[in-house]
Amino acid sequence: MSAPLPVTVIGVGNMGGAMAQRLCALGWTPWVHDIDASKVQGVVHFGALALADIARAATESIATIICVVDANQTREVLFGPGGLAPHLPAGHVVILCPTIGPQDAEDIAAQLATTGVLTLDAPMSGGPARAREGSMSLMVAGPAAAWERCLPLLQALSAKLFHISDRPGDGARTKLVNNLLAGINLVGAAEVMALAARLGLDQRRTLDVIEQSSGQSWIGSDRMRRAIAGDLAPRAHMTLLAKDTQLALDAASQVGFSGPLGVHASALFAAAVAAGLEGLDDAALLEFLQRPKMAG
Repeated sequence: MSAPLPVTVIGVGNMGGAMAQRLCALGWTPWVHDIDASKVQGVVHFGALALADIARAATESIATIICVVDANQTREVLFGPGGLAPHLPAGHVVILCPTIGPQDAEDIAAQLATTGVLTLDAPMSGGPARAREGSMSLMVAGPAAAWERCLPLLQALSAKLFHISDRPGDGARTKLVNNLLAGINLVGAAEVMALAARLGLDQRRTLDVIEQSSGQSWIGSDRMRRAIAGDLAPRAHMTLLAKDTQLALDAASQVGFSGPLGVHASALFAAAVAAGLEGLDDAALLEFLQRPKMAG
């Protein structure tokens, strides 16, 4: 593997923190920044360097990974008061890892391009554990020059690396298609586990069967194992799939597509958030479906 490049990670929560830990484990020394100082200290412990001044990323690195929650936070980091963008030199690469709308990715890339800054639209999939071990997926869209410059970094972060196209926005489109299916699969898994309980079946044993049979899905197994164990500590907050499935429906609407399942899955995540589960892992969908009013 090539020698580590000087890079910065902005946003070191569940996924950004796991990515920074991955880089540290491979001998990189990333600069890190987050509005939550405790999250920064959590990755400094692994060898990262705290970035007190966000603008320092412009002079200390050739690439900046943005790993915040949504498009609004991304714009704030880049273009808000004290934002990063005015300090970035031509040729710097901004890597957008949040799940955002395709048009947002296109617009952000276009705005950065006015000063010669390159953009890789690079949403991720797989969760914090896979990010730490480097086995998450990265769906990358952006110009060949940015891809080639950052390839050692991208390969360090992901063993499942896809160059979707040269057009920022296509990474977001791919991620939304994936996450809509993830949402549909998770709703299906939670529904059948709730049904198994009502039928008097042992949920663990039922899931054992499903995992070796035609009903298996990665997200179903991952989330239902935790849900059955009562482990709802948030790795992926309920709000994320509520947001992502709605973004996917918005993208579908823009091209005149209407499918039979996505709208129902999205509505269920929205209902779970409205019912007060926004702070829990999306595995809590099982508990939500097992509530009397849902099962009645």
